[in-house]
Amino acid sequence: MTDTPTKKPKRPQLVYTLLIEVGRNVNDGLPKGATGGALMCFASGVDEPEAVRETVAVLKQADLAPLDVTGYGTLEERLEQGHDISDEERGLMQQALDENSVVVYQLTPFFEDQKINTPTH
Repeated sequence: MTDTPTKKPKRPQLVYTLLIEVGRNVNDGLPKGATGGALMCFASGVDEPEAVRETVAVLKQADLAPLDVTGYGTLEERLEQGHDISDEERGLMQQALDENSVVVYQLTPFFEDQKINTPTH
């Protein structure tokens, strides 16, 4: 009798909403005079830590300098929190899931002493 390895069940991919604050870096594509910025992203992963790791890796490849990441959870978690989520956002979340990718929804550059504002949607 041979022992057959037990396959772990594949965990489903979910999409997480992440807000990433970035600093300046050479060739980062941010506007002249910006001190950094914030990117709202939708990222797929089996859990939020994986989605964060993948997003940070993609942003570093794009010559951005991630400084801080705030997670807002999955679509279901955001709805439970009372977030208003547009059809456009839902479509981009589905795209991130379908493509197993990171989709940047919004980029807000910072100038001088401007601080990050927490989204309300």
